[in-house]
Amino acid sequence: MIPVIVGTIALLYTALYVLPGDPVTALVGERAVSPAFRQAVIERYGLDDPIPVQIGRYINNLAHLRFGDSAVTRLPVWDLIKLKLPVTIRLSLAGMFFLILLGVTSGVVSAVKKYTLSDGAVTVSAIILVSMPVFVLGVILQIFIGLKLKNVLGLPITGLDEGIKSYILPGFVLASVSMAYVARLQRTTLLETLEADYVRTARAKGLTERRVIMNHAWRNALIPVVTYIGLDFGEFLGGAILTETVFNIPGIGRLLADSIRTHDNQVVLGVSVFVVLVYLVINLAVDLFYAVLDPRIRYT
Repeated sequence: MIPVIVGTIALLYTALYVLPGDPVTALVGERAVSPAFRQAVIERYGLDDPIPVQIGRYINNLAHLRFGDSAVTRLPVWDLIKLKLPVTIRLSLAGMFFLILLGVTSGVVSAVKKYTLSDGAVTVSAIILVSMPVFVLGVILQIFIGLKLKNVLGLPITGLDEGIKSYILPGFVLASVSMAYVARLQRTTLLETLEADYVRTARAKGLTERRVIMNHAWRNALIPVVTYIGLDFGEFLGGAILTETVFNIPGIGRLLADSIRTHDNQVVLGVSVFVVLVYLVINLAVDLFYAVLDPRIRYT
């Protein structure tokens, strides 16, 4: 995990200072300032040092849990992350709810009833969700569900003013593409597992088809699905930029998008590194969870 973090910081830091944009302008604002003042700001933040030196200094600060300060708000980056993180976590949990409920369930139904109308409906739905950009789906749902069916469903289309109901539409949109992939992946793995010898043995022993599927086939078919879902949660925490922008949700993704627009490099770096850390921890947890799903896997 440590080499990944160091490499990520090096790539992000280099990209931010190579791409067009002036970090000094972000620090001093658009107002006209004297060359002497600009030079003082550059020296104060070490912006005239070579990139490797700046990267090393940032890694050293990160090791002491210092993410730096925002050039725009002058607040510590960690405080901004802590302020926005609960919103993104709730949105990610809403997305995980739809991902597990609809994605996994659809995949199981599609595998059990292969080549039927249900299987075809799941396949067509998956193709539509994969093909449709998130921001397009978000606007469509805002119009037809949030506005056209407002009196029937009463779902808000923007903001967080109505509590848990505010997360239903954005949660579904956030999980839409992943639901399609999970449904297809669950179908494929379950169909492969249903052809295994131990499944035929379970059927030969006289077990009901429900017990054969749920107790024997589905559990082993879950391993690749759990991997995908676990990594998706990490992606939800950092990849909700479009969803949070479309639905005007003040979370981590919106913070990252705003910081990129204002060239607030410290916030961009801090949020990105935090997301990578979360992603790596979740990836490790998923690996360890394999042993729970499959007794043949043991870690010593």
